[in-house]
Amino acid sequence: MIHSLCYRMTGSLADAEDLVQETFLHAYRNAGSFRGEAKVSSWLYRIAVNLCLNWQKGQQRRERLLRAWSNELPEGFRSVDNSRAQQVQAALLKLHPKQRAAVVLTIYDGLSHAEAAHALGCSETTVSWRLFAARRKLKALLKESHVHGGPDE
Repeated sequence: MIHSLCYRMTGSLADAEDLVQETFLHAYRNAGSFRGEAKVSSWLYRIAVNLCLNWQKGQQRRERLLRAWSNELPEGFRSVDNSRAQQVQAALLKLHPKQRAAVVLTIYDGLSHAEAAHALGCSETTVSWRLFAARRKLKALLKESHVHGGPDE
């Protein structure tokens, strides 16, 4: 029942599986807060719905950020397709691991700079600088890949 809910909320089996796992982990960690005023299934549904809503907010944030970043790319890279996604992934893998971690945590996982800083064990300023440097390098790498065998060739 929880998996079905999460799948219908996300449209993705992988995301649904992650959210189901998060739901049960949250329920396990907070079992002491269950007051017994409702069924356990209702409580689990509420947890799952809240996690799905938070997931959707994160997705919307990531999409806005990716659209903003894509507007800074050369004209040929503005439409998103599978080959471009592969080029972006390849460029991402060429970044310094600390820069890559900052991008993944903030853009893909939707963490704030403060949350990413905590996860990476550095300051928010350091996260900001890593993102700035990563963005500049990604732009150059993607522009280079467009010139040397990009999607139009």
